[in-house]
Amino acid sequence: MTLSFKKTMNKKIPAVLLLFACTLSLGIMASCAKTPEKKIGIAWRSDLDSEFYTNIVAAIKKAGGTPYLLPQGISTDLSYNADKVVAGSCIDDNGILQVSYAKTLRTFGWQHSNAKDLLGDFKAVVFTGGEDISPSLYATPVAWHGIESEKDYNATRDVSDYVTMSYCVQQDIKVMGFCRGMQMLGVFSGATVIQDIPTYFTSLGLDYHYEHRNEKTGDTYRDYAPHDVDVVENSKLYTITGTKTLSKVPSWHHQSLKSVENTPLKVTGTTLTEGIAMIESIERTDKTFEVGFQFHPEAALVKNLNNVANKANYMDADTALKFFTSLVND
Repeated sequence: MTLSFKKTMNKKIPAVLLLFACTLSLGIMASCAKTPEKKIGIAWRSDLDSEFYTNIVAAIKKAGGTPYLLPQGISTDLSYNADKVVAGSCIDDNGILQVSYAKTLRTFGWQHSNAKDLLGDFKAVVFTGGEDISPSLYATPVAWHGIESEKDYNATRDVSDYVTMSYCVQQDIKVMGFCRGMQMLGVFSGATVIQDIPTYFTSLGLDYHYEHRNEKTGDTYRDYAPHDVDVVENSKLYTITGTKTLSKVPSWHHQSLKSVENTPLKVTGTTLTEGIAMIESIERTDKTFEVGFQFHPEAALVKNLNNVANKANYMDADTALKFFTSLVND
């Protein structure tokens, strides 16, 4: 048997059989090869039932990415309780980070934190919507707006977002921020903030018609307020969407950035509200791809995916998806 096998091996194998064998081998190898995972980090938050989080997860998946909630960012300059919540000694009576701790956080950023370890090899991070940012973290700290009904602070998340953002910016990691996420990019970069839009317009002697967040009526669900955005052509927002006017963006915010003067930021989208050009989109001019949007394309996309009755009131699905394909693929 061994002799017979050797004789067979010494014979020339027809070229067609060799070609078939090579093709079969390559096919098997291709079927076994895995498509590289397109990992997208989502900055830590504890309330994972919020639609500001669940909609982002759905949008990333629709764009072909794999969303991962990042671990909590912890600063070694602050104290925490057993549940990793910032200790009461570090916050004031309104839940805002004490000015002294905020100053330390701004001074050292991610360097006194676990940010390097929690980000690992992630190449892109999303910062989602949510609570107001402690005004003590602004480049020039200010007192809170004083409106009890709008008191919504989370110092633990502020610290986590800040150290995560700090590391992303320094390492030139791709960043896309929505609503609060855009404001965090702005606050970290030195922008000024309008703490309450209705109050701001009142101070200017102007009537405000709640174009950026529907006015609350009883306990009914407040859906997103749609409005248009004027897009700067030479911008990443224009590259993403390919249009000079974004129609019917879903909006939900009572705060916004006021000015990016003397910062590395560029305003790339605005909406005219009572004659004031409100900032809707920003980007870091000194980084490869770090952008923020005050609106919620993920909400429009999910409304379309779920075929909700009022989906036509908002941005179309194809346009909304472009934000997330640019995040996943570019």
